[in-house]
Amino acid sequence: MVNRAVLAHRLLTGISRRHLARLVEELAVPWQAEVEGRRHAARGGVRKRAAGAGARHQLVFVDRLVATLIHLRHDLPHSVLGLLFGVDRSTITRAIAEVRTLLAERGRAVPDRPGLRLRTPDVFAYAQAEGVELRLDATEIQVRRPQAGRGGRRAFVSGKKKQNTMKATVIADWRGRTLWTDALRPGRMHDATAARNEGIAVCFQHFPNVEVLLDDGYLGLSRDHRGQALTPPRKPRPGALPGRVEQWERDRHGHSSDRITVEHALADHKRWKQLSRWTHRRDRLPDTYRAIASLVSDRTRNV
Repeated sequence: MVNRAVLAHRLLTGISRRHLARLVEELAVPWQAEVEGRRHAARGGVRKRAAGAGARHQLVFVDRLVATLIHLRHDLPHSVLGLLFGVDRSTITRAIAEVRTLLAERGRAVPDRPGLRLRTPDVFAYAQAEGVELRLDATEIQVRRPQAGRGGRRAFVSGKKKQNTMKATVIADWRGRTLWTDALRPGRMHDATAARNEGIAVCFQHFPNVEVLLDDGYLGLSRDHRGQALTPPRKPRPGALPGRVEQWERDRHGHSSDRITVEHALADHKRWKQLSRWTHRRDRLPDTYRAIASLVSDRTRNV
């Protein structure tokens, strides 16, 4: 069993000790409430022994949180984490499932607003209230191929990646700070369709003053919401005047320079190894992505 102080190092967890302390303070009470709720359901009523009686947890909450962070950051197998913490693999599996859900439900931190966290369509309300110009983009994560003969198998085959993937849509601000991530969609789905299915088009209607920078994959949204969904300027027709072509190049470069911050946000997410290639059950990937996005948004909140 490795020293707990070593396991909590930021090289293993991906976050600072101060950040870890804030997470413990924030999540310990909800975790304990969830544990007591399961016990109440198992008993079928109130507890019959005094508080503190009965078996003790093999892993205290801090260790459960640290084990989950190491798993998210480096994708270590549960059996290896069990060896490091001196417990059985099944204990690590339960701990990660509990803490990952708590992290995913936190939402994304708001810059310079401690305690406030965003979920869609809150991000559009925040952008309109604060006058923030948003950046939206999608990224694909390679997943395992579904079993042969299973329905919907082709839905995960990405035409762009030529792999089995799942697509995540991310919204960031002008400094690349993650504000929102969606529930993830099969990789074959078009970027604009995924955004519409998450209610982005409806948000444009309810918040008409919000502007969002997009790439060429969202031309449909740009046509439906002119002046709000901003895609790169269209290339001039052949034979256009040289001055017109030069102006288009400058405008396109300026748009790309403004939108690049959301690419930086996606890169921050992919630094966590589990998002470089997902090898576990696909139904667990959405919670994993939201958990990692919440941690990244904490780190970039005060940038």
